[in-house]
Amino acid sequence: MKTFLSIPLVSWENGIWMIGVFALVVVVLVVAVLAMMNGGKK
Repeated sequence: MKTFLSIPLVSWENGIWMIGVFALVVVVLVVAVLAMMNGGKK
């Protein structure tokens, strides 16, 4: 439980990084799906 008390300062940076990485992965997946759909139509 000691680590739980020291999380607030670190959680913000980790949270921002996690959100950034998650958003990047989502964007890449969406672009890949759109590229596959467009390629399949052609």
